Amino acid sequence: MTTSLPRQDRIRRALELLRNETTDKFDDIVGFTADEFTDPVLAQRERDLIFGRVPSIVAHGSEIARPYEFLTLAMPRNQVIVIRQTDGSVKAFVNLCRHRGALLEEKEKGRCRVLSCPYHRWSYDPDGSLRMVTRDNTFGEVDRSAHGLVELPCEERHGFIWLVDNANAEIDVAGWLGPEMDRILADYHLDDLVCFRAAGFDEPTNWKIMQDAFLDGYHIQYAHPNTAAKVIHTNVMAFEDFGRHCRFIAPRKSIDRWLEEDPGDTNLDPYVTETHFLLPNSTLLRQPDHFQLLTFRPHPTDPTRSRMEQRLMVPRLADSGMAEDHWNNRWEKNWNILLAVLHNEDFPMLRNSQRGMGSADAGDMVLGRNEVANHVFRRETKKLLAE
Repeated sequence: MTTSLPRQDRIRRALELLRNETTDKFDDIVGFTADEFTDPVLAQRERDLIFGRVPSIVAHGSEIARPYEFLTLAMPRNQVIVIRQTDGSVKAFVNLCRHRGALLEEKEKGRCRVLSCPYHRWSYDPDGSLRMVTRDNTFGEVDRSAHGLVELPCEERHGFIWLVDNANAEIDVAGWLGPEMDRILADYHLDDLVCFRAAGFDEPTNWKIMQDAFLDGYHIQYAHPNTAAKVIHTNVMAFEDFGRHCRFIAPRKSIDRWLEEDPGDTNLDPYVTETHFLLPNSTLLRQPDHFQLLTFRPHPTDPTRSRMEQRLMVPRLADSGMAEDHWNNRWEKNWNILLAVLHNEDFPMLRNSQRGMGSADAGDMVLGRNEVANHVFRRETKKLLAE
């Protein structure tokens, strides 16, 4: 497997793999069983020991760029609200009123200076402090300092907002990423980009089935014959393993012009797509002119359901050199292409995979050596569950 090589060298490595009709490989094939995707006891352990302990991405910072902007989401362990503070930082809280437990905010996104509970109108400042107890002269004494919103560990780094889904945990995104992946993400300057669009979808599929599909360069020719397979080569990956995280380069079919010719000093960036797996649940795709982020979260109770979110990060209009109409049309087209492939091709297949995994006599299954990133995903999640 390729490791610690400059990007142009890694692209040339991918070109050489393509010429030889092969790919980087894992050490061996590895077996697995269907209960990894259906077992409620394992699912509870994943929620607690993975999402309750390590950082995962919940948004791009540009989605809540201004003070008082917020977004809400269902994490595996908590209902969550993330709010941009007046000093530019972000904070995350359990989305629950400390009076009687009502959901504090139902909207997915918005902006407000005061968070007000719809049940009895207790209210909170954006920093989580308890602002008002209605009819407090009849309610009784409340220690307001002890009844603010429950804060969750949250950090903004490399343009993304990261969260640990456990009020008793700590967060250190740089430490979690490790020096290699932290440097890689820093070099992309993702904080200079803007999230053109984000959307989430609830799927009747285990989160690991979903994540596995977007680490796999083996299925492209067969599952996407009329879409992605016309653009990307199947089963060719120049791979880097960083332990918890990994990345790989897949050659686009436009690189075929160099199969019989030495590219010399030609910049080969436009001829590849680069995929990054960020443990525990994110696939970051580096395209020639933008980034796509796909995240997959377990359902809070049901191992056969999950939440998938997709994001398109692009250069800001002011930095793009494009007219506004051109900028909007270009990224709208990219968004719709991604949406169509996922919803028309990937998701129906993955739903059927989940149905199959529910079979009483599913038997053993196996990951091939060519499914390298899937091996890393399985290896690292098992480590977290064993700690």
